[in-house]
Amino acid sequence: MELSLNASCLPDDGCTGTLIGRVWLPGVGPAVVAVRAEGVFDITPQAPTCAGLLNEADPVAIARGAAGERIGDVADILANSAAATHDPDQPYFLAPIDLQAVKAAGVTFVRSLLERVVEEQARGNPARATQVRDSLGAEIGGDLAAVKPGSPAA
Repeated sequence: MELSLNASCLPDDGCTGTLIGRVWLPGVGPAVVAVRAEGVFDITPQAPTCAGLLNEADPVAIARGAAGERIGDVADILANSAAATHDPDQPYFLAPIDLQAVKAAGVTFVRSLLERVVEEQARGNPARATQVRDSLGAEIGGDLAAVKPGSPAA
């Protein structure tokens, strides 16, 4: 099944609300963006992470007030965002979650988050991945994989 991403992904009122997200910028990396009727704007200088932006006292004011550099049209970036078919040399949307802990059914997926950090740092190098895991283990202490959800240790 091929996934088609288009403007139907937006709320019914389009960009009337305050929409933020993340876009991969080739040669630069992930950027926090404001999605507006005029296009998608890089607001990373004002909000380096989505987590940081959402923790601000007035994230809406920051997202709306940041001029930002225009990256492109919403439709074009959406069209290039299906993982199986995207052109890595063009901007594409990422999951908006960057440093936030993800919860489902009351369980925090810290291990998954840490593995994402390991993958990002190791860049496919198994020896480097082991070093990063060891470093994280020493920094955090203990074996997170051994923690049972719902237990007092969790």
